[in-house]
Amino acid sequence: MATSPETQTPLLDDVVEGAVDCNGHPVRRSSSGGWRSASFIIWVEVAERVSYYGISSNLISFLTGPMGQSTATAAKNVNIWSGTASLLPLLGAFVADSFLGRYRTIIAASLLYIMGLGLLTVSAVLPSSQLQVLLFFFSLYLVAVGQGGHKPCVQAFGADQFDRQDPEECKAKSSFFNWWYFGICAGPLSTLTVLDYIQDNLSWGLGFGLPCIVMAFALLIFLLGTRTYRYSIKGDEESPFVRIGKVFAAALRNWRTTALAIASEEESRGTLPHKSSQQFKFLNKALVAPDDLKENSKVCTITEVDEAKAVLRLFPIWVTCLVYAIVFAQFSTFFTKQGATMDRTFVPGFDIPAAALQSFISLVIIIFIPIYDRIFVPIARSFTREPSGITMLQRIGTGMVISTISMVVAALVEIQRLQTAKDYDLVDMPSATVPMSVWWLVPQYLLTGLADVFTMVGLQEFFYDQVPKELRSVGLALYLSIFGVGSFLSSFLISVIEEATSWASHTSWFSNNLNRAHLDYFYWLLAVLSAVQLAIYMCVAKSYIYNRGGTV
Repeated sequence: MATSPETQTPLLDDVVEGAVDCNGHPVRRSSSGGWRSASFIIWVEVAERVSYYGISSNLISFLTGPMGQSTATAAKNVNIWSGTASLLPLLGAFVADSFLGRYRTIIAASLLYIMGLGLLTVSAVLPSSQLQVLLFFFSLYLVAVGQGGHKPCVQAFGADQFDRQDPEECKAKSSFFNWWYFGICAGPLSTLTVLDYIQDNLSWGLGFGLPCIVMAFALLIFLLGTRTYRYSIKGDEESPFVRIGKVFAAALRNWRTTALAIASEEESRGTLPHKSSQQFKFLNKALVAPDDLKENSKVCTITEVDEAKAVLRLFPIWVTCLVYAIVFAQFSTFFTKQGATMDRTFVPGFDIPAAALQSFISLVIIIFIPIYDRIFVPIARSFTREPSGITMLQRIGTGMVISTISMVVAALVEIQRLQTAKDYDLVDMPSATVPMSVWWLVPQYLLTGLADVFTMVGLQEFFYDQVPKELRSVGLALYLSIFGVGSFLSSFLISVIEEATSWASHTSWFSNNLNRAHLDYFYWLLAVLSAVQLAIYMCVAKSYIYNRGGTV
């Protein structure tokens, strides 16, 4: 009697190595993972981004409105919260990669996320009091904790649905990062204007409550895909954190080891010279065991040393992307405050919410990503012979160039806005609408979105691809931490500039009266810093050695 397909032993070439299904059994390529599972996960992230941007996009308006904070204080609070939300993924990724696994971490983080959004909704409808302020900030940072566990794990779990050993799935995984970013921008684009309008004109409670409902829906979608997912097998080997730490400890212990001894050790192991061995040569000292440990074979392997070098090589790239992250922090703070002073009339009787202009960032992303993936990459591939058209570091650098241009444009537009306020004698009337269309701000939003297509997606793929397999959640958390530290640096920069420019009778660059402030000076400063950062980044990228045989 013939057996049914369900009872047959899976064919060896159909079994995905290093992965199991939800019951712990070997998983078939034909019935799991791939775009089938990734689509569930992309939809989850779409819903999560709707929830997150439903809070963050208009947060500065809530802080300067119902909470009564000054523009500079509100901008600093937004940056600190955003920075915390972007740094906490390091903790979430550590928990996932070392203890719970990505699937369980996503569920736990989602529950915290929903709880935080629920409490935030309650705080928005309470009367103004100390209790309301405490509950608001507690729930806001609970959302940050939930996002910290959710963000790195969902994307890494999605990429895990594609097998690197299969040529077709490997190619699909490169597209996954493009369509992932397409999805998380398309979601907010379709809902941001509605949520911002509700918050500005109807009710902050309703405006915060809807993201809570959307996040609960996201968790339901994620659970529906449970039986289709591929779950990475956690091996019995040492934790990657322990392995990498052991390399640094051994190198420190052997700090007196000579280059001759290291070369002799490499030769005895039959290791061929490679250009990566010339980078961070001090770590090669971990290959040599002290005499009293040789008998116990307590010595680091070439693979362990290469892992440590791979992680260390990421940090120069990480550092040279921080100014880009500072620029990224501006669209949800000062860009929004600029728009609030301008003529936002769309049709008589309806004004566009200032925060809704952020939708143009999402719009350019969802238009350009398909063009990039389907047109630009094949054309570039024919010239460069690179599977992805251009390398990851080239893609990141291209976005940095565009980001620098966006700051120049933002400065020029702000100069025009200030001149218009002066021409109409509105300099000392901060509540009056400057008779200059808010559409003047659109180019700087569009350039920000175009920069994201290159740099943001490039950073995601780079930090996922260039870390050891067991540390991919941590790799994506490192990418997110760029924007966390960037937000903190933005807050610090604002504090320093405000202190330096508001002494005596001088007007601060960030005065509550934006018609007397000088955001144009701030944008010029960021443009100069971006240009300096780009020059340093190009030097660092040129010397970077890809972990898996890529080239710069």
